[in-house]
Amino acid sequence: MTDKDNIMLEEFFKQAAQQQIEDNGFTERVMQSLPERNYVMAHRLSHLWTIFCVLVGAAIFFVFGGWQVVDGLFFGGLRMMLGWVEVFLATAPTHEITVNPWAILLLIGFVLIYLPYLTARKLSEAL
Repeated sequence: MTDKDNIMLEEFFKQAAQQQIEDNGFTERVMQSLPERNYVMAHRLSHLWTIFCVLVGAAIFFVFGGWQVVDGLFFGGLRMMLGWVEVFLATAPTHEITVNPWAILLLIGFVLIYLPYLTARKLSEAL
């Protein structure tokens, strides 16, 4: 859209916003006839439902062996990464370039700890 279109739309809606439509008290009668909402009870029910879903999810996780899957993924990934480090340390050092193992461990710590933390933080901000 161009600026001219935006100006025309703003003028149109400005005129529409200035119009008054008489409803002879209809809106007030409708608002008075609506039932009172008990927000405290709805808030408690929301918390109870959340707790129930978390408990059911945790039970399903343990009943169907979710912990073994997480354990296998973690230790399998750790073994694979240690294999990569071993191959790197065995093949990378030459006489011209020395490899500092502490720098490699620092890099691995950054990748394993800080990047997932940063990603989770950005995702939680977005949600």
